Amino acid sequence: MSKISKVWARQIIDSRGIPTVEAACLLDTNEIAVASVPGGTSTGTHEAVDLRDNDPQNWMGKGVSKAVTNVNDVLGPGVWGMEVTDQERIDARLIELDGTKNKSKYGANAILSVSVAALKAAALASKQPLYMWVSTLAKRAGIKEEIRVPNPIFNMINGGLHGAGNLDFQEFHVIPATSKSFSDSLRSGVEIYLTLGNDLERRGAIHSVGDEGGYAPNLFTNADALEVLYESIKQTPYQMGRDVFLGLDVAASVFYKNGTYTIRDKSSPLTDEGLLEYYKYVNSQYHLALIEDPFHEDAWESWKKLFDTFQGQVTVVGDDLLATNMERVQKAITEKACNAILVKPNQVGTITETIQVIKTAREAQWKIITSHRSGETNDWFIADFAVGVGSDYVKFGAPSRGERVVKYNRLLSIEAELLLRSQK
Repeated sequence: MSKISKVWARQIIDSRGIPTVEAACLLDTNEIAVASVPGGTSTGTHEAVDLRDNDPQNWMGKGVSKAVTNVNDVLGPGVWGMEVTDQERIDARLIELDGTKNKSKYGANAILSVSVAALKAAALASKQPLYMWVSTLAKRAGIKEEIRVPNPIFNMINGGLHGAGNLDFQEFHVIPATSKSFSDSLRSGVEIYLTLGNDLERRGAIHSVGDEGGYAPNLFTNADALEVLYESIKQTPYQMGRDVFLGLDVAASVFYKNGTYTIRDKSSPLTDEGLLEYYKYVNSQYHLALIEDPFHEDAWESWKKLFDTFQGQVTVVGDDLLATNMERVQKAITEKACNAILVKPNQVGTITETIQVIKTAREAQWKIITSHRSGETNDWFIADFAVGVGSDYVKFGAPSRGERVVKYNRLLSIEAELLLRSQK
C-alpha cells in the first residue's frame, strides 16, 4: 500500500478570522490530501490543548506558528515512511511524540491536522470516498453501525459566546423528525430559518448573524428566543412535535460563577436546584427534544439529577462535561449523567481516539452527535466522518455561511451517492 512521503503545514484563518493549522500529506504515489483544523470559542477545560503562540504583537496572540513548526519539524517527519492506511499506528506515533496527556507539548491542533490529512490520504490510496474509508476504520475498531446520513440539528439562534451578548444560552435548535430524509430535513431547516429571519425583522428584533450562522437577535430573555422560534415554526407547513422539535445548548459553564448561574430570565442568581426547576418549566412549555450542557462541566450531581428527571423525555447531551475524553465518558456512563455525546475530534486530538470514544458511547447505547466548531473552515471532513461512524445526528450550525453550508451540501452529495449505490 501507499506510504507517507512527506507531511507539512501552514497557518490559515478560520471563519472567525482566527488563525488555524492546515496540513498536507504527500504519498509515494504523488497523491496529496489537505486537512484544516477548526477551533472553538466556547471550550471546555477538559479539552486537549489548542496550541497558540500567545504573542500579542502578532495575530493578537492567536497565531499558530508554533503548532505549524511542530508539524513541519517533528510530527510530520515522525510519520514519514509509514503505511498511510494504518491510521491506528500513525495516531499512536503522534501521541507518543507528544508524550503528554492533553497534547500540550505540540498541540492538539497540530496533531489533529496530521491525523486527518493522513486519513484523507488513506481514502485516496484505497480508492474509496472518505466516508467509506472512515466506516472501514470504525468497523475495524468494533463499531457496528452502518453508513448513513445523520439527522441535522440546526442552530437557528446564536446566544452566549456565539451571539451578540444579550442571550445567555448558546444555541437554540430546530431538529427535524428522524423519519425524514436528509434532503427533506435540510429543506425544512432552511424554510424555518428564512421564516425566522422575516419574523425577527417584523418584530423589530434587530438581528445580526452569530458565529455559527444563526440569528443573534435583540431579545430580552432566553424564553423570548424559544417563543419567537416556536411562533416562526407555526408560520411554516411543519408541525411542532411531529415534523420538528426544539433543543437547547445551554453551555452553562459560561454563566456560572461563584456557585450560581445568572440568566436574564430570573431577577436573582440561581442555584443548581433553581436552574433545574427552570429547565422543568421550559420543557413543560416547549417539550424539548434535547438539552446540552445544562450545568457547568464538573457539576456531576446536578447532571445526574437532571438526567433522572428527564429520562425518557429529553436527550441529555454532554459536550463540555465530556470533551470527547474517554475517562470522562466512562465516568458519565457509570454515573448515569447523560445519554448522548457531542463528538469533536479536536477536543481529543486524533482520529483513532475519537473513534474509540464513539465506540464506548455506542456500547452504552448513547446517541452520537458529531459536531463542527464555532471557528470552522471550508473543509467538509467532519461531514464524511459523521456518516462513516454512523452518527445519529450532526451539528453544523445554521443553514447559512459558507463554512457551515459546505458541510450540509456535502451530506446532500453523500445522500445522492448512497441512493445510487443502493440502486445498482
